[in-house]
Amino acid sequence: MNSKITEQHRSRPAYIYVRQSTSAQVLHHQESTERQYGLRAMALELGWSESTIRTLDRDLGMTGTEMTRREDFKTLVADVSMGQVGAVFALEVSRLARSNLDWHRLLELCALTATLVIDEDGCYDPANFNDGLLLGLKGTMAQAELHFLHARLQVGKLNKAKKGELRFPLPVGYCYDEQGRIVPDADAEVRGAVELVFRLFRETGSAYAVVHRFSERGLRFPKRAYGGAWDGKIIWGRLSHSRVLGLPKNPSYAGSCVFGRYQYRREINLDGEVRKRLQAVETSAWRVSLKQHHEGYITLEELAKNREQLQKNRTNGEEMLLSGPAREGLALLQGLLVCGNCGHALTVRYRGNGGICPTYQCNLLRREGMSTKSCMVFRCDLVDGVVAEEMLKSLQPAELELALAALHELESRDQGILRQWQMRLERAEYEVALAERRYQEVDPANRLVAGTLERRWNEALLHLDDLRKEAAEFQRQEAHVATPEQKAKVLALARDLPRLWHAPTTQSRDRKRMLRLLIKDITVEKRSHLKQLLVHIRWQGGASSDVSVQLPLNIQDRVRYPSAVVGEVSELALSLPDREIADRLNGSGQASAKGLPYTAKIVQWIRCRYRIPPADLKRPEELTVQQVAKRFGTSDQVVYYWIEHSVIQSRRLHPGMPHWITLSDQDEQKLREWVCKSRRIRPAS
Repeated sequence: MNSKITEQHRSRPAYIYVRQSTSAQVLHHQESTERQYGLRAMALELGWSESTIRTLDRDLGMTGTEMTRREDFKTLVADVSMGQVGAVFALEVSRLARSNLDWHRLLELCALTATLVIDEDGCYDPANFNDGLLLGLKGTMAQAELHFLHARLQVGKLNKAKKGELRFPLPVGYCYDEQGRIVPDADAEVRGAVELVFRLFRETGSAYAVVHRFSERGLRFPKRAYGGAWDGKIIWGRLSHSRVLGLPKNPSYAGSCVFGRYQYRREINLDGEVRKRLQAVETSAWRVSLKQHHEGYITLEELAKNREQLQKNRTNGEEMLLSGPAREGLALLQGLLVCGNCGHALTVRYRGNGGICPTYQCNLLRREGMSTKSCMVFRCDLVDGVVAEEMLKSLQPAELELALAALHELESRDQGILRQWQMRLERAEYEVALAERRYQEVDPANRLVAGTLERRWNEALLHLDDLRKEAAEFQRQEAHVATPEQKAKVLALARDLPRLWHAPTTQSRDRKRMLRLLIKDITVEKRSHLKQLLVHIRWQGGASSDVSVQLPLNIQDRVRYPSAVVGEVSELALSLPDREIADRLNGSGQASAKGLPYTAKIVQWIRCRYRIPPADLKRPEELTVQQVAKRFGTSDQVVYYWIEHSVIQSRRLHPGMPHWITLSDQDEQKLREWVCKSRRIRPAS
């Protein structure tokens, strides 16, 4: 060994690389760590001085399968590549790397810079063919060893899972008994909280709605701690949205024991680093799935419905055409309409002051630049009422059964919530009794301990008092256990379901959920030339029905006059002025398109719109203003001046009608002299 070490190697520092794969190995397997630190003594014996020995131990607790998070290994590779290292000390090759890529890269750099690799077995020069070959074999064996260990562990784990004996962290609501079997938690409050989550999700169909119900009723949800001082204990806190998303689709709550729900996938990120990401696996690819393994909170059928409902609630995928739970809002058919033109889902837009005018529209093609206008836009009330009537017709035979089921569901929900509050009070009372017993058992002479226990007893009493007030307030405001009178009212409403549907107390969300139970989707086609909507309703059972909805006319169509009125105006305009035509129409009891009496301006607008000429009431000897101006070579304003100052006489039937002028020989002579003598009158150009 010493013959390979030269003064050139001793003139450069010796690096001692220390690594353990996990934090548990660092804490509980310290013999290997001590042996690695003991390599410093070997370096001293081989001739390196104390000042030239550097220990790299920042990678303790880091796996050797990758180079990404091992900062000291990166430092080692960088210094070796710059020729600043004389020798690399390691307990064995697996301490340096578990990856052949990292190991051979380090060996190649050591060979280029004349750096030695020293372990407990000997000293190796990577530039030497035999030593390099031996180091390569050691690296291959280290990686193969890791593979064999991993394979043995996984096979043993899989074999135990197939027998249903594999122990793993259980979801809240379950625990292991003395024989290692999975049983429901002995704490009734924990079981009640889990059951309440499933009941509320079954009722609302939305994970966020379950969180909202827990929050508004002041309920808590348990969480089991793993590791540390609280290992295995239940911690109560706020129910989060992520917890609710995981509970309804967890097969453990359906009594199944599964293995392989998630697998690690390797992928390369933007920085070029290989990372492992936990990814869910399809149900058919689960390696173990044992049904009826233990007692479940729900059935397998309900588990499948929960997964389907959560999948429908997603709105962030292109394949989710009609997704999302029933929400608030006046649009009754939200999430059910499909455009008959492009096949995409119709969206809702709330317009008007406060959003009181909802409309359905499909503008996907216009938004994507594939069209210049929306496929269709129409008011919600045009279709909502028609579809609601069709639903009520189909529900008439089953109204009584639906009412009884709804009444039973309300009673069980309220009883479950009240039971949770009762168990919470029982737990608080137990905490008070425990604090009191501890205070009474302490030695009175030990005042320091007695004072602390007394303070804890007082805090428990105050907490119990606050809980009792909250429970009483909740029972007064929120809990509504049905009385016999209320049951009679519900059964009476069952015979009049339309009245219940149109009641102001019925929320929009409840109406939408009723529709979704019966209707799968609705395709809408718009017939522009007929001003109609053709509504195709597809029911959940597979049947379908079609309904036509008449669209309201545009403003120009609503104020358009029928041909009979236009013909009458055209006939009267041959001999009467506009004012007299309006009087004739009003006299016959007719009204305008807006329901107002006819005026001269309305008649004038009709003539202008339909190009009806006015009546020719001018006498043959009369002249117009333009004709007089042309005869005397003046402008129209001069002629109007003569008329206004009574220089000439004109006839005018009504204000706004044209002036008709009759000129005598004397008037014509007088006007010509006027034009010749006047300096202000300019000949008309």
